[in-house]
Amino acid sequence: MKRALAFSFVVLPLALVASSASQASAQTNGYAVNRFDPSEKGSDWFANESLDLRGNGRFALGILSDYSTNQIVYRNYDGSTQSALVGKQEFLHLGGSVVLFDRLRLGLNIPLAAYQNGQTSTYGSGSTAGTTTISPPSKAAIGDIRVGADLRLAGEYRDPITVAIGVQVHLPTGFESQFTGDGNVSVVPRLMIAGDLADVAYSARIGFSITGRSDEFAGTQLGNQLQGSFAVGLRGLDGHLLIGPELFGSTLASQAFNHLESPWEALFGAHYSVSDWHFGLGAGGGIGDIYSSPSFRLLAGIEWAPAIPEKPKDRDGDGILDKDDACPDVAGIATDDPKTNGCPAAAKPSDRDGDGILDADDACPDVPGVKSDDPKKNGCPADRDGDGIPDAVDACPDVAGVASDDPKKNGCPADRDGDGIPDAVDACPDVAGVASDDPKKNGCPADRDGDGIPDAVDACPDKPGIASDDPKKNGCPALAAISNGMINISEQVQFKTGSAQILAASNNLMNAVLGILKEHSEVKLVHIEGHTDNKGDAAKNKALSQKRAEAVVGWLVMHGVDKKRMDAKGYGQERPIDSNETDAGRQNNRRVEFHIDNAK
Repeated sequence: MKRALAFSFVVLPLALVASSASQASAQTNGYAVNRFDPSEKGSDWFANESLDLRGNGRFALGILSDYSTNQIVYRNYDGSTQSALVGKQEFLHLGGSVVLFDRLRLGLNIPLAAYQNGQTSTYGSGSTAGTTTISPPSKAAIGDIRVGADLRLAGEYRDPITVAIGVQVHLPTGFESQFTGDGNVSVVPRLMIAGDLADVAYSARIGFSITGRSDEFAGTQLGNQLQGSFAVGLRGLDGHLLIGPELFGSTLASQAFNHLESPWEALFGAHYSVSDWHFGLGAGGGIGDIYSSPSFRLLAGIEWAPAIPEKPKDRDGDGILDKDDACPDVAGIATDDPKTNGCPAAAKPSDRDGDGILDADDACPDVPGVKSDDPKKNGCPADRDGDGIPDAVDACPDVAGVASDDPKKNGCPADRDGDGIPDAVDACPDVAGVASDDPKKNGCPADRDGDGIPDAVDACPDKPGIASDDPKKNGCPALAAISNGMINISEQVQFKTGSAQILAASNNLMNAVLGILKEHSEVKLVHIEGHTDNKGDAAKNKALSQKRAEAVVGWLVMHGVDKKRMDAKGYGQERPIDSNETDAGRQNNRRVEFHIDNAK
C-alpha cells in the first residue's frame, strides 16, 4: 500500500501534467474554482490543522477524494438555473508531509481534477455582440501544486492549546482554461491554534492569500483574500474517533465580507484512526448561492502516518514511572513493595498512644484503644454500639446514642422531653408522653378517646369531642354536628312525660340544631323522625312520636327556619336502636333523629 501511494505521487501527476498541456488553447481566462484546500497530511481534520508536529523525520502520506457539484452556476432572473459552467468536479488530492525536530513540518499537496464537466455559458449584456462565450472544463487536469512549512510555537499535540505559524505557496501548475489554476504564484501566510479540552477537540486558522491577480472573471472579482476556518468535535473510542463540523472560506480583501465575494462552506465529518492508518468521511456544501461555493461536497480519504507511542509519565520526577509509582505526585525511592514503591523513605514505625498498634495502622493514633478487624476502628477505644462514644463513658454502651454533658445520658439515644422514649420513635418528642403500640401515638400524652385532646385536660376523656375554652366542655362532643348524612345530637330532646311538650332543658340542644340549619343553607330538606320504646299501646306510641316530631318542626319554624326545609314523621316503637329489655336501652330508643335529604 505504501509503495502504491508513493507511485501515485510521482507517476500520476506527471502523466496528468503531460495530458493537460495538450488541452491549453487560446482561451486563458478562468481561475481555480475549487476553493477547498485540504489540511496537511497527518491532521485530524479535513480543512483544519490539529498541529501534530511530533517526531523527527516522521512522514505522512495520503489521498483524499473530493467530489463537488455546481461550483459556478448562472441563473435566470427568476432564480432558476440557466447553466452550470462548472457542474461536477472530482479531485484527487495527493499529499505528503514530514515533521522535523518535533517542531517543523514540511508539506506537499498535488490536486488532480480526475473528472469535471459543465455547460457552455455566455456572459455579458445580452446582445450577441456584447456577450462572451465561456467554455466549461471537460477533461482531467492538474491543479496548482501546494508546498508549505509550519512551525510550532507553543504547546504540544492535544494540549489545551497549541499555537503554530506557517506559510503555503501555490505554484501555477494548473490550467485557467480548465478552471484548475489561477495562473500565478500565490503565497498564504497563516496563524493556527488547536487543542483538546477533555474529550472536545477544536482548531482554528486565519490566513491571507496573496495571489498577484486583480482582474475579473464573468462578474467575479479576483484578488488577494482573507481566509479562515474553524472546527470543533468530540473524541471517542479512546481517542481513535473524532466527529464534528468544520467551517471554512474566504473573502476578497478589497471587498471584505461582501456576500458575493465571500464563498464559505460547512462540512460534517468523521475521522477514525487505527494503528498507523487514518480514515475520513465527510459531506457538506456551500453557504449561499455564490461562485466557488458548491451546492454539495463529498470527501473521503485515507492516510498513512506512523503512530507515536505516548511518552511514559513521571509527574514527580523521581525516576519511577507513574504507572509503577505508589506516590506519583511526591518524589520517593524505589522499593520492592508496590504499596511503597516511589514513596518517600518510611520513618521508624511509631506508636504514639502506646496501645501496641502502630500509628500506620491505628485509626486513633493518639488515644489508646483495642485491636479491630475494621481498619476504621483499629486502635480506637472500645465502642460496642458504634456511636463514637467509648464504652468507658457511654451510659448506654449497647445502644447507639448521642453525646451529653450529663454522665447518666451520655451515649444514650436522644430524648428531649425526658419521657423515656427515644426521640427516634417518639411521635411527640417535645412533650412528655406514654408508650404506645401505635407509632403515631408512641410517646404522646394519653388520649383514650383519640380526639387529639390529652386526657389531662379532656372533660370527656372517654368520648371523642372538640376543643373548647370552657374547661368543663373541652374534649366533649358538640351538642349538634353534621356527619354521615345526619345532624347528630349528643343529647336527647327532652319532652314532658306522655306529652309532645319540649322541656326547657333542651333549649341549648335545640338552639345548636337551629344554628346548623341557619349556617348550612345547602341543607335543603331534613326529615325529623320521632321514636319511642315498646312500653304502652303501639298505636298510641306512634301517634305520640308523630306529635313530638311535629313539635320539633314547630319549634324550629317559630325560630326562623323555613317550614319547606323540614317534614315530620313518627315511627313509634317500629325502629329501635337498642334493647327494650333494660331501662338504658329503652331510654336510647326514645329519641328524635334529624336525617338530611338533599335530593329534593
